[in-house]
Amino acid sequence: MISNKIIIPSPGKRIEKKNQLAWLLASMAAQPWDSNESINEMVGNRLIDNAGVAIAAINRAPVCVARSQAMFHKNKNGSTLFGLSSHEKFNCEWAAWANAVAVRELDFHDNIMAKETCHPGDCIPTILAVAQQKKLNGKDLIRGIATSYEIQLRLSMSIALNPNKIDHVGHLGPAITGGIGAMLNLDDETIYQAIQYSAHTSIFTRQGRKGDLSSWKAFAPGLVGRNAIDAIDRAIRGEKGPSPVWEGDYGIVPILLHKENKNIEINLPEKNAPRAGILSTFTKEHSAGYHGNSIIDVAFLLREKIKDLKEIKKINIYSKKYTHIVMGSGSNDPEKYSPEASRETLDHSAMYIFAVALEDGFWHHETSYSNERKQNPETVKLWKKVETFEDPEFNRKYYDEKDPLKKVQGAKIEVIMNDGTKITEQLDFANAHPSGKTPFGRNEYIKKMQPLINGFVSQQEELRFISLIDNLENLDSNEIQNLNLTCDQNTVDLSKNKIEGIFN
Repeated sequence: MISNKIIIPSPGKRIEKKNQLAWLLASMAAQPWDSNESINEMVGNRLIDNAGVAIAAINRAPVCVARSQAMFHKNKNGSTLFGLSSHEKFNCEWAAWANAVAVRELDFHDNIMAKETCHPGDCIPTILAVAQQKKLNGKDLIRGIATSYEIQLRLSMSIALNPNKIDHVGHLGPAITGGIGAMLNLDDETIYQAIQYSAHTSIFTRQGRKGDLSSWKAFAPGLVGRNAIDAIDRAIRGEKGPSPVWEGDYGIVPILLHKENKNIEINLPEKNAPRAGILSTFTKEHSAGYHGNSIIDVAFLLREKIKDLKEIKKINIYSKKYTHIVMGSGSNDPEKYSPEASRETLDHSAMYIFAVALEDGFWHHETSYSNERKQNPETVKLWKKVETFEDPEFNRKYYDEKDPLKKVQGAKIEVIMNDGTKITEQLDFANAHPSGKTPFGRNEYIKKMQPLINGFVSQQEELRFISLIDNLENLDSNEIQNLNLTCDQNTVDLSKNKIEGIFN
């Protein structure tokens, strides 16, 4: 890795292009490099993961809305939509929009845990859509996806967004843009201008993840994906982006990112080195905010030790600061304790997640969030007994560790019974994490996908899709056109198409 210091100049001072963050990322994206078996396999794993969670969400309201919008933008030379026949094609920016919403809706795909947390797999729908419309092959697609993951990982390790109440898609936009530029073999100047435009249009506040939540967090990756496609297209046609977008007097860093971003350094791969950042990311076994995945696993362990849940007096969850303030009682969000709260709130409530996992002994992406489930009086009573705490030892093992794969993700949970007995369990990592008890490989990704697509996708279609993934690096452009899961007839809800909006 090559370490690069990012200098924020004094007001009115110029910074050379070669030292600007956008140029460093663009130069890295434009460089040629050879992939390897580990990268190829992991890209394939994440394509499987994305497809599974997207099909599971195929008839949820935000996905239906996004798909209905996309279906009014047909293009015979375009890209596919999850669930629909691969013979139906749509403009790539709209396919990216709809497919990104489908992937993001259940909050059930992969993660980066670094200075900033994020979902790097959000890049895949946009990059795949462009690859299909531009008739690219498997090697091109791998290069684009791996480069995008690399950029998002390096930005996430270097620049904190959340402490400044900026949403993590602020890193996603530039990452997707760099990935598209790499996939299209664009020169560094073109990618540089596109990254600046994309970074400028990818900044949103975190209000979309706090308070009275709408479905916005599902739509956010699709919007920055569309912006990234637009940014690349504009740059190819000679347009320039705001410069320097991160370091300028009114740039992203000095204006918006004051907290925890002094002395910024970014490590980037050496010239021609494999873009292996994707190997430092990991997926979820359970459909909840990643900080809650280990909490669910601990709940299963504690369930075996507690004879009568009604005898529980208090439950204390000890974890890192981020868990406490984002998913825990430290968020000061009363909605996280409300049986009327939306799924978008409850999948980021450590208190709810633990209570339901402890009662049920399993976790399901739909039934664990149903109205009947969240409004069960016994569940509500147990839920109110749960409180989270920031723990210095978990902070040390998370914040002091630089390697994303070694950052401790877990929690210690103490259950206090009415008779004063204390029952405790602890996991440093969720079971499916690369450092966990049962880390995911190709077989686990497929096993995760199968129940998610059951009832929508035939076994024959599943096998066809997996066979393409198994041969990903050798796929030609025609096969990339068919890298999509088609649902059985009449299983995809198209009722939103009947609503007269702007596009019809």
